[in-house]
Amino acid sequence: MNKSATIYVAGHRGMVGSAIVRQLLGAGYAPESIITRTHAELDLTNQAAVRNFFAAEKPSQVYLAAAKVGGIHANNTYPADFIYQNLMMQANVIDAAFQNGVQKLLFLGSSCIYPRQAPQPMAENALLTGPLEPTNEPYAIAKIAGIKLCESYNRQYGASHGVNYRSVMPTNLYGPGDNYHPQNSHVIPALIRRFHEAKVSDAPSVAIWGSGTPKREFLYVDDMAAASVFVMNLPKATYEQHTSPMQSHINVGFGSDITIAELARSVGQVIGYQGDIDFDSTKPDGTPRKLMDSNRINALGWQAKVNLHDGLGLAYQDFLHQTGC
Repeated sequence: MNKSATIYVAGHRGMVGSAIVRQLLGAGYAPESIITRTHAELDLTNQAAVRNFFAAEKPSQVYLAAAKVGGIHANNTYPADFIYQNLMMQANVIDAAFQNGVQKLLFLGSSCIYPRQAPQPMAENALLTGPLEPTNEPYAIAKIAGIKLCESYNRQYGASHGVNYRSVMPTNLYGPGDNYHPQNSHVIPALIRRFHEAKVSDAPSVAIWGSGTPKREFLYVDDMAAASVFVMNLPKATYEQHTSPMQSHINVGFGSDITIAELARSVGQVIGYQGDIDFDSTKPDGTPRKLMDSNRINALGWQAKVNLHDGLGLAYQDFLHQTGC
């Protein structure tokens, strides 16, 4: 790794971006070499502002972790926001990076890029082989566009300008810096809040959206950050040996999944909730199963380290810290 590189982490206040900053600092990068901007300081949907920022700062590497994210409720309620804001952020950052000589960029996508009925576990070659999950299609379309932006700049400018833009597709993430909003959060932070509030109020039961039968895979966010830095710093020849020009993204998963019902019980146990769990099957389940095939990144030498039970404990401590409980 080039420890003298200046690195722009887009989305450094988000769960993934903040974990990437922690990972870089832990790897020996100097704090002054990591460039960050808050949304108030730089609106990534503003093309002129993004171009001015890159022209002034001239970073040598970019981690594109900025995104508008949310769970099923948020994706269903704000589909226009999800597709527009993510498309604009990605296009502005990737093009401004190219225009200002950035040769190394890592784009962070999502497992929702794969078809709703993709064979399990989902391998990279499942991309664009079938219809997407309707509840998050706008977000998924934006993330697919981000992958194709990176690939297209590589194909057009790789040889002439040394452009080497890469993409990683994480499974469901959780951990420090997560969003615990009552309506707009993902499943683990939503369950943590719900079970904690039920424990505090001594509620007899907790209601969970859906049937509890869908299966999901979860990865602790610091593992994802480690994978991101790992992929960014792979030798170009090694990366190209394991990918292809029009299928260059790499899955990052834990390696196994559990049902939402099992997850709910695990969260309840970590928090110490003793009541019942009720599943509301009138609410949408989303995709029946989402397990990533992580053979590609495993073959490259990376493995997840934090198991779900330990990760849930760390996430609960983060919730207590964030909320002051």
